[in-house]
Amino acid sequence: MNKFMLFVTSFPPRQCGIATFAEDLVNALQKSFSSELRIEICALSEYGKPGNSLTSLVTSTLNPFDIDSCIAWAHDVNANEQIDLVCFEHEFGLYGGEYGYNLLAMLSLLNKPFLVRFHTVLPYPDPKCQKVVSLISALASKVMVMTRTSANILVDVYKVPENKIIHIPHGTHAHVIDDRQQLKEQYGLDGRLVLSTFGLISENKGLETGIRAMADIAKQFPNALYLILGKTHPTILAREGEAYRNRLEALVAELGLQRHVRFVNSYLSLETLLDYLSVTDLYLFTSIDPHQAVSGTFVYAMSAGCPIIATGFTQAKEMLDDTCGRIIGFNDHAQLAANAVALLGNPLLREEMSRNAIEKTRSSLWDNVAISHMSLISDILDNAAAPMPSLPPAYLDHVDRLTDEFGMIQFCKHDVPDPASGYTLDDNSRALIAICMYAETISANSYTLALARKYLNFIEYCQQPDGRFLNYVNIDGSFGEMNETCNLDDANGRAMWALGYVLRLHKILPKALIQQAYAILQPCREWIGMIRSPRAMAFIIKGLYYYLQYRNSQQARDVLDELAATLLSAYRKEQDSNWKWYESYLTYGNAVLPEAMMMAYMTTKRDVYRQTALESFDFLCNKTFTDQYMKVINNRSWHHKDQAQSVVAEDGGEQSIEVAYTMMTLHTFYEATGNNTFLERMRVAFSWYLGNNHLKQLIYNPITFGCYDGLEKHNVNQNQGAESSVCYLMARLLMEQWSKYKPIPTVAKGLEPAVRASIN
Repeated sequence: MNKFMLFVTSFPPRQCGIATFAEDLVNALQKSFSSELRIEICALSEYGKPGNSLTSLVTSTLNPFDIDSCIAWAHDVNANEQIDLVCFEHEFGLYGGEYGYNLLAMLSLLNKPFLVRFHTVLPYPDPKCQKVVSLISALASKVMVMTRTSANILVDVYKVPENKIIHIPHGTHAHVIDDRQQLKEQYGLDGRLVLSTFGLISENKGLETGIRAMADIAKQFPNALYLILGKTHPTILAREGEAYRNRLEALVAELGLQRHVRFVNSYLSLETLLDYLSVTDLYLFTSIDPHQAVSGTFVYAMSAGCPIIATGFTQAKEMLDDTCGRIIGFNDHAQLAANAVALLGNPLLREEMSRNAIEKTRSSLWDNVAISHMSLISDILDNAAAPMPSLPPAYLDHVDRLTDEFGMIQFCKHDVPDPASGYTLDDNSRALIAICMYAETISANSYTLALARKYLNFIEYCQQPDGRFLNYVNIDGSFGEMNETCNLDDANGRAMWALGYVLRLHKILPKALIQQAYAILQPCREWIGMIRSPRAMAFIIKGLYYYLQYRNSQQARDVLDELAATLLSAYRKEQDSNWKWYESYLTYGNAVLPEAMMMAYMTTKRDVYRQTALESFDFLCNKTFTDQYMKVINNRSWHHKDQAQSVVAEDGGEQSIEVAYTMMTLHTFYEATGNNTFLERMRVAFSWYLGNNHLKQLIYNPITFGCYDGLEKHNVNQNQGAESSVCYLMARLLMEQWSKYKPIPTVAKGLEPAVRASIN
């Protein structure tokens, strides 16, 4: 897309909530979409103060309290042909004139499309306020709000058309702490139960309520400590000095709470703030304004996993329930104290609330908020192509987290491995392939090779005397009962695929690994002929295709050809004019079937295999690709031959495995045909992980570098188990291959080529 957007907002070093919000949003957009969107800031000056210093990002300033400057600014923007879109952050105090009328004067002159975000939407405006907000909304291309209540007020009170309003939640940060106790010691909080509040201090924060509540809380919990984090708001400081803080400190002394209330009088860095929230046992939000629409401090605390006690302002009523906190009345310190005592006395409940708070806010991570903004920007500028975020790094953090000394654990509770779930041959086979891909494309270092050895050892452990493999292994190393009741053909086929993939890399992997894989593979010849599952046959064809790159064996070629012929017979039995598939249903990992047929063609040169591969894969892609993104078949109902197309289009039940296997097939088809259409679809398929899906949310986790277990109709499954995370890693590593084929523009004047860090 490569568009230019000008943000008009307060911006650091100015100290205010909107400045912080704007900085976080711009950082998120630049992180994910730097190659698609150029951003510059027009920083709003404070009343009576000089504007921001100019930087590479802050390229201009505006005095919003001088109407002549506002009018001149509008003309300058109109004359700038490079600017495609303008985005205004709106708060009544940011702009001069009654109810910020100066902003309306600018907008009425502007001939560029623009967005406006209302940080406050008053539910009971006087006629002048209602008129200003209504006119601003009428001029805007779209109006953004951060709560659904605000959207409803705009419709009901200000008569803004519903289709003009976009709800994008306030962004949140995720902060992973490995050792909370060590962090408490670092901040002098060892042995304390920590309650906290943060933000720029002013009377509307209602901090007296929290301090008065501490008198009762401290009686029950002598180790309780209330942290009041933040400086006095600069506007309050200029007008009144530290009068309010002095009154709060006097109240602390009056109640004898010097050991139980601590003021941290500084404007905290983001990292320090998130550290404090990470060690908070209970967060207090005591605002006295029932009409406050949104609070960054509230959502940051919730995202950090803090159980919250909050007064019932708009955002709290939308987001907070008994699963993650408590809502209390305004200025009611007795109610606050009673709820705090109950929660502090129940650490298991607080732990559950913490998990729930994190889950409720994961859809509002800044990465997801950036995706929502880019989708909106694309719509306004009529960009046909879906915005494609930059590639995230290919890190092994979550793979390492999932792997113990024996192998890869099957499931996670959120991002924490669940040893009780045991291990599977399936997961360890896929993990071996992914690590081999990493060794080939990123680095074959000692750590990578150690992981490969561990997964290969696990496969060997599962092999039985007859050469077949068991799939389910308990945490104590015993084989689970499911091995007796489940069909293990697919698991055995995946093991063959993994062993063949290792042998393919005989030139870069250690000789000992190659010899071990070869020794495990040899007994498999005895049972291949007993396989009946089409998908298992496809996995075996893949394994043999890779094996033939290690050793040119006529016997292996013959077996591959026989399996492909069996798949061809299955295809011919099921196909008709509307159904081009090998079975009477589409389930999971479907793309492996046409990929196996294409590999059979690449091995035997039998054109019938090639034609079948192309025909069946085209059928599958027509079921799973929309104009802009990949839509995986729902795993709750699958798709059967006699079902209508509308069943395929049902939202939800989408899993990582289908995306990764589709990308592998697209890569194989490109290698076989040289058709760039397959490369383009690889890019679109991978973007499913990056938010190019029906929820416009990340499926990979940018904090853990794992992958969520599923995309549902209304939410993302927050667990990050082995299958989803390993399949994501495979998909991400395939994008390294994609980058090799991506055309690179000619570099002029001897400059170094740009790093290919984006997938668009």
